[in-house]
Amino acid sequence: MPTLDPRPLAAEAVLAWYDRHARDLPWRVPPALRAQGVRPDPYRVWLSEVMLQQTTVAAVRRYFLRFTELWPTVFALAAAPLDAVLREWAGLGYYARARNLHACAQAVVERHGGVFPDTAAGLATLPGVGAYTSAAIAAICFDERVAVLDGNLERVLARYHRLDVPVREAKEELRAVLQRSVPERAGDFAQAMMDLGATVCAPRNAACLLCPLEPGCAAARTADPTAYPVKAARTDKPVRKGHAFVMRDAAGDIYLRSRPAKGLLAGMSEVPGSDWGADLAVPAYPAPGHWRHHGQVVHVFTHFRLELEVWSATVEPAGLGDGWWVEPQRLGGEALPTLFRKVLAAAGA
Repeated sequence: MPTLDPRPLAAEAVLAWYDRHARDLPWRVPPALRAQGVRPDPYRVWLSEVMLQQTTVAAVRRYFLRFTELWPTVFALAAAPLDAVLREWAGLGYYARARNLHACAQAVVERHGGVFPDTAAGLATLPGVGAYTSAAIAAICFDERVAVLDGNLERVLARYHRLDVPVREAKEELRAVLQRSVPERAGDFAQAMMDLGATVCAPRNAACLLCPLEPGCAAARTADPTAYPVKAARTDKPVRKGHAFVMRDAAGDIYLRSRPAKGLLAGMSEVPGSDWGADLAVPAYPAPGHWRHHGQVVHVFTHFRLELEVWSATVEPAGLGDGWWVEPQRLGGEALPTLFRKVLAAAGA
C-alpha cells in the first residue's frame, strides 16, 4: 500500500477559492447564500447526485430541470408512475439508477415522512444510496464532517500525493487523508473539491497556477501533472452480438415492447431482438415480411461491447405479443434507452 503525506489539505485556501469561483449549478446553494444560513434542499441534492453518477454536469442539467419541473418534491416523485420516470430518464444511461431513484423516493416518503435522514449512516439505509451518495448528501446538506470521494477528488488527490499506483489500489488511503482535511464547512468543502477537479485539475489539463492546493502538490513539481493518476492496465471488453428488428405497420407506426423487469435496461422500451451472444446467429425474424438490413449499431456498456445488426420490415400487426404501436413522431416520449434510439435511427425511424 502507498504511504501518503498524512497532513491535511489546505482547506481554508480551498474554501477561499470556492467562495470566489463556485460553479453556478441549479441544485446548488451558492457559498454566499449558504453563509447567510440558506440550507440546500436534500431532495435536489440527492436527485443531482444520482443523475451525476457516470454522467457529466453538462448532460445532467436539462434532465435535472425537467425532473424538478415535473416532480418538484420527493412526495411528487414517489407518487409518479415508474414508467413515467423511466421515460424521462431515457438518454441518461445506467437505468438501474432510475428504478432505484423511484424506490428511494418512496422509501423516504413511507419510512421517513418525506424527510431525508441527516447523517451518512442514515442515508445509506435508503435504496440505491451507496457510500459516496450518502456522504455527499450528508456533507452538502447537513455539514456532516465526512469525506466525499468521487472521481474528480480521486484525481486531485492522486496528483497532490503523486500517487504511484492506480487509484483503485489506494482508495481507502485517499479517503483517510481526505477525512482528516474536512473542515466545519463540510458541504462547501466537498463542492469546492469537486469544482477543483472539474475546472482546474481536470482530466486532460492541470491549471496548477490557479489551484489553491498548488503549494503542497507533488505532481505540480513535475513536468507533466496530468501523468497522474497512474492508469490501470486496460482489459478488452468482451463482444456480444445480436439482431434488432424494427417493425412498421401499413400506417408507418413502429412496434415496441417492454424489456424484462430485471436485468440490463430493465423495464425500458425496446424493439424486438435476438439474444446477445458471443457469436452472431442467423436472424430469426419475429414476423413475415420483406426484411431489409440497415447495417450494424455498436453500443458500449460497462462490461461489454454490443454489436447489433439492424433489420426493418413492414408487417401485419396481429399476433406480435404484448407490445404496442407508436407513431414515429411520438417516439421521443417513449422510455427508449440510447441503444434502441440508435437502432431506430439506423432504420430511418
